[in-house]
This record gives sequence, C-alpha cells and structure tokens, in this order.
Amino acid sequence: MDAVLCGIDPGLGVTGYAVLRSNGDHPSVLDAGVCRFDPTLSLPARLAAVEHDISAILAEHRPRVVAVEQLYSHYNHPRTAILMGHARGVILLAAARLDIDVRSYSATRVKRYLTGNGRATKTQMQRAIQVTLGLLTLPEPADVADALAIALCCAGDVAKRMLNAE
Repeated sequence: MDAVLCGIDPGLGVTGYAVLRSNGDHPSVLDAGVCRFDPTLSLPARLAAVEHDISAILAEHRPRVVAVEQLYSHYNHPRTAILMGHARGVILLAAARLDIDVRSYSATRVKRYLTGNGRATKTQMQRAIQVTLGLLTLPEPADVADALAIALCCAGDVAKRMLNAE
C-alpha cells in the first residue's frame, strides 16, 4: 500500500521539506525543496510565512504523515532551540489543521536509521540518502537532505507498521 509522507526540517530562515511516496522498500521523491524567509521580517511575520508555505505544500500533496525533527538544545545556544521551537510549532499547527498525523524523530535516530551510526556526518547522511533514493547527485542544500532523511526514517517506520498489521 502506498503512503505519501512529508519530512520537514524546521527553520525560521530556511525550512527544508521532502514529500515521498513510500511503497515499502522503494520510496520515491515526489517533491523536495526549501522555503526561504526574509530575515529582516519580524518573528510573527516569518512565522506566518512558514505557516503559509508549509500549509500550501501539505494541501497540495496531502501526506498521510508529517515527520518533523525533534528539538535539540545545545547548552551554548539555547536561543536557537527556542526560535526553532516557534517554527516547529507552526508546522505542527499546519499539519493539525489538515488532520495529518505528526511524528517526531531525534537527529540521532534518523542518522542511526540511515547509516547505522547516530553520529554520522552530513556527508555520510547525504550519501546514504543518495543511495537509498537512487539519486544521481548528493541531495543539497543541507536543509533538503535533512528533510529527506527525516522522511526516509518515517517511511521505514510506516513500512514496518504496515508489515506488522498484515
């Protein structure tokens, strides 16, 4: 059974997204890209822009699940996590408004799923994504690669649940 899934790497400057069709072992990319937001806008205006762009993507593709990276706060940069939390909250709201199931994945879980190593480098992740999806080039920019990785991790979970349900 096919499932359309959306992975999102939240950000206030750049938000990466990837929409995959998952049919078990062979996921394929339906759409992937970035939404860029004007850094000179106020926080409320940027949040409105995030909501507008993500809502449009979700309305167009109607994914069964939206997978979003969990927040991680480095003790040297707590403000970054707080700002990311705003963007993540708006993304969760956009999915909830369309009654789309939301799943959260830690960065280490995504890395472990794709490479077997929870501390994989960006390049290792890009290569794993390239091989898994049969892409001719490494996925770029990093925001798209992260969104693809999150979507692939979610696709693996969905496939496992579908097998267990049979």
